[in-house]
Parts: sequence; structure tokens; C-alpha cells
Amino acid sequence: MSTARGRPFEPGNRLGRGRPPGSRNKANAAFDEVLGKNGRAILTKLVVQAIQGDSTAMRLCVERLLPARRQAPVKFKLPRIATAEDVSNAVEHLLQAVARGQLTPLEGQTIGAVLDVRRRAIETQEIERRLRTLELNREEKAL
Repeated sequence: MSTARGRPFEPGNRLGRGRPPGSRNKANAAFDEVLGKNGRAILTKLVVQAIQGDSTAMRLCVERLLPARRQAPVKFKLPRIATAEDVSNAVEHLLQAVARGQLTPLEGQTIGAVLDVRRRAIETQEIERRLRTLELNREEKAL
């Protein structure tokens, strides 16, 4: 079956545009209307129930007031990273920290991903520097 992909409607067709950007779906609009009228009363009742010891109400209040942290910050000493060789040394430090139990394997993996981004940035800088040098040499030879 061969169907048009991407833009199946001709320019100027107003029937195939879909919902306008920024418009709300009907369920969300209805929910906002009910909450707008009764939101303060609902929240007040929830807080009162939490104070009276309702564990579900307490959980809801705490989840909204103090959202769970996704990850705790990790303190880990790395050597200065200015070259690709420095990245290799940092990865070795990272492996040793995981092996000693200073970092969990997941923390090590996350930090390793950051080190890989740094390595790619260093490589990109090096490629740009080499390209500039080649272009300058080419311009000098052309003159």
C-alpha cells in the first residue's frame, strides 16, 4: 500500500489541519473548569484530612510539597581534563572509584557518559584547529 507521507494535503486545505497549536483537549478543559471552581475547597479538605492522619492524604501532600529526588549529587575527584589522554586517565580514576565502592556502577556509567561528551568536545576542538591550520597553509601556498 503506497500512501503519501509527510504532507498528504494540498496547500490551502483547511480540513486536514488538525487541532490548532496551543488548544486544549476537551477532557483537560473540563478538568480545569471543575478545578477552577472547587480547587481551593478540595485542597483545604486534603490538608485537613492529612492533619487528621489520613495516610493517603499525607502522601499526596508530601509528594506535591517535596517531590522525590531523582538522583543524589555525587562527589568524586577527577583530574583536570584538557586532552583526550586526560579523558583516558579520568576513566581509569572512575573505574578505580567504582571498584573501591566509592561510586555505584550506575553512577560510574553516568559519569562515564559525561566524560565521553567531554572527549568528543575535545576531539571536535582538535579537528577544528587542524582544519584551520590546513586552510591557512593552503591560502599561503595559493598566494
